[in-house]
Amino acid sequence: MKIGEARKTYSAPLREFWEEKKSLAKQKKALDEKIKATPNGKEAFAKEAVTLDLSYRAVSEKYEEYSKTMEQIMAQHTALFNAEVSKQQGEAMEEYSEDMIKIMEVARRIMKGAKVPASDEKKLMEYSMELYMAAKNMAVLNENKKKEEYDSLWDDEKKEENPDPDEVANDAEYGGGTPEIMEVSDVVSSATEGIEG
Repeated sequence: MKIGEARKTYSAPLREFWEEKKSLAKQKKALDEKIKATPNGKEAFAKEAVTLDLSYRAVSEKYEEYSKTMEQIMAQHTALFNAEVSKQQGEAMEEYSEDMIKIMEVARRIMKGAKVPASDEKKLMEYSMELYMAAKNMAVLNENKKKEEYDSLWDDEKKEENPDPDEVANDAEYGGGTPEIMEVSDVVSSATEGIEG
């Protein structure tokens, strides 16, 4: 099961069990008040109290199971998300370093009086106008030398789109165990099975 699917699969039951747990807690509180307000209340509402208690425990247990599963899913998602972000940051730093090397090479070529493509000169200007002006001033000193002509250093590049880290994490396979999804009513009925009405 993919992590994205697992997140969707377990988020709805987790929410349902949380709501049922809250509802049962309110019912237990109301019943406790009813028991206190009624003479011989413990005996009169004993079956209802046991049923509510068993239901609450079963729902709480299943909620905790789903909650732990969701925590494991989210931990794996977060780890994969962070790994993809780190990878992309590393690639960006590598690309930046390569661009710096190319910019310095363009400046060196201009300083030697060589002809470089206008697009390369523009990249140098965008990086540092001072470096560009210094390179041009040095080129004036070397204008009597034979001029070499260079192709652009950036022509061979193709920008690759980085995938969204969240999509990468969601598309990965979930490595943990997943409990069977049960309906709240099934959990409550199996917990209270055998209590006579």
